[in-house]
Amino acid sequence: MGLIQAVAGAVGGMLGDQWKDFYTVPAGLPSTAALFAAVPQGTNAGRGSNTSGSSNIITNGSKIVVPEGYGLLLFQDGKITGFVAEPGGYEWRSDDINSKSIFAGDGIVSPLIMQSWERFKFGGQPGSQQAAFYVSLKELPDNRFGTQSEIYWDDGFLNTQVGAVTRGSYTLKIVDPILFVKNFVPASYLQPGKVFDFTDLDNAAAAQLFNEVVGSLAPAFSLYTNDPSKGNRITKLQQDSIGFAKSLSDAVENGYQWKSDRGLVIAKTAIVSIEYDANTKELLKTVQRADALSGARGNSNLQASVAQGIQSAGETGGAAGLMGIGMASGMMGVGNMQQPVAPAAPAADDPIAKLKKAKEMLDLGLITQDDYDALKAKALGL
Repeated sequence: MGLIQAVAGAVGGMLGDQWKDFYTVPAGLPSTAALFAAVPQGTNAGRGSNTSGSSNIITNGSKIVVPEGYGLLLFQDGKITGFVAEPGGYEWRSDDINSKSIFAGDGIVSPLIMQSWERFKFGGQPGSQQAAFYVSLKELPDNRFGTQSEIYWDDGFLNTQVGAVTRGSYTLKIVDPILFVKNFVPASYLQPGKVFDFTDLDNAAAAQLFNEVVGSLAPAFSLYTNDPSKGNRITKLQQDSIGFAKSLSDAVENGYQWKSDRGLVIAKTAIVSIEYDANTKELLKTVQRADALSGARGNSNLQASVAQGIQSAGETGGAAGLMGIGMASGMMGVGNMQQPVAPAAPAADDPIAKLKKAKEMLDLGLITQDDYDALKAKALGL
């Protein structure tokens, strides 16, 4: 009796697998879902539910819909056999004996006998496994990062090591679904009803990505701030989501080979906050002040400050205060500022100066020739 029941169960299941199904995206998926199995929908075009079909067999003639923003991976016995990235409706066809459809014109006698024999060998179950999985080709949001303590990097603009605590989020993009599934997704997620979600706290693979991103933040900051095309400004990080995303993606690739080994890249970032350490804060204040006082504005501001200092010193310190200001001005380079140039006063006993002055008076008609001759004789001691 056991042998008969096995035959009946095998044939009944095999006949059920010959109904055409309609596969699509499961309902209620989160926007961060990256990989999930296609699920059958409908009642087989009005012929009644295909409740006898095996869950791991896709019937020849079944229709699979690929929505915008998703790709479709096809599996046969755990091996990837096809990939579709073009949205639209597709009909499943396979040369495997388990996919032959009685109601699709494939015949009934030989497939029935051959498939029943295979199911005897596998305890009444199909000797093959077929599956279709959707993989998201969109940017997957809400992947967060944060540091609990300061990270440090060499900053090209500040010309020293700086440190900060930071937090933010990034979007992931699967650029090579085949690499992603073969090299990264755990086998436990390649099952019906399972959803691979990067934001799932119970997803150990996603937790590993988080740790690798945090470990790449310091070199990413260094790459960004030492890139001349970015202006070498640390303060631009929070306004340049794409630029810093490239630096972070490059740092992750250099350290962990996300793109080449896993088919993943970081598309965009959003820096929510950067809290610099005390030394960096003081340094940034100094640099900001220097920037604000650079050029003509700085020259004017410094001259005004020196003038105010001289006035204060004259009021409180007399000559000693003015002497101190003079010494400080020399040390600060105040002498390099633009100052009005006064003509040098001629020496009182300079005969040449006296003669020049007398000649100017003669030319203006202020004195006579005799007066000029007398002044000349006196200046020359004649």
